[in-house]
Amino acid sequence: MSYADEVAAWIKARVARDPPLAKESELSTMLRVLAIWRSRSIAATLARLHDGKILNGPFAGMDYVKDATEGALAPRLLGSYESELHPAIARFAAEDFDCVIDVGCAEGYYAVGLARLMPQVTVYAYDIVEKARVACAELAAKNGVGDRVIIGELFTPTGFEAFADRRCLVMMDVEGAEDDLLRPDLSPALAQMSLIVETHDVYKPGVLERLRERFDATHDIQRLDQQGKTTPLPDWLARLGHLDHLLAVWEWRIKPTPWLVMTPKARS
Repeated sequence: MSYADEVAAWIKARVARDPPLAKESELSTMLRVLAIWRSRSIAATLARLHDGKILNGPFAGMDYVKDATEGALAPRLLGSYESELHPAIARFAAEDFDCVIDVGCAEGYYAVGLARLMPQVTVYAYDIVEKARVACAELAAKNGVGDRVIIGELFTPTGFEAFADRRCLVMMDVEGAEDDLLRPDLSPALAQMSLIVETHDVYKPGVLERLRERFDATHDIQRLDQQGKTTPLPDWLARLGHLDHLLAVWEWRIKPTPWLVMTPKARS
């Protein structure tokens, strides 16, 4: 059964049962399901017409996957994905890091992208999902950086101590587990590391402010919120309707998930 068939079957089943579909929450759920279907359709066309390459942004030219292990694929392929971070990525790419710690690497958008962008670094990419680790390793090999992307499974709050003598950039997107992993009291090495962290109050209420409090003494902290997207579109996509333009760059977020970009005060 194709994904379109699965969506159609879900809609038929949903219409056939209570509570009434006219409830706002039910209509919102159906809208999201249909929007994801269309987003996936656009992503499949992007991958087919452009040989699976990322078209714009800091990782332009990178060979990418045809199926993301989580989240929206189309904005990754367009290069608009998390474009709010592009200035920070450009700034960190110009620094003298020798390693990147990517916790929650999924299929390797940042792990492989940063390995390509920063040829002097070794990237340590962690994910608890086996499918993600396999996909990340395959993506690294496809892009010729397999020797500099080291795949790991579980990362612990004290794990940063193994990198205490390294010049590290930390990328973290772990659906709320940042609250448990980013503990300067357990890993003092964090005081000398730069971090880009996606925060998830949607799953762990108050986590953003708790992280601010933990790192305020050692880091300059910048909060970045999601913004509207503008990115060059290939001609075939530009000729489609405006709704498709919006869905092509939609990142499937349920609610806002602001980032904290944190730079050690001694290095700022």
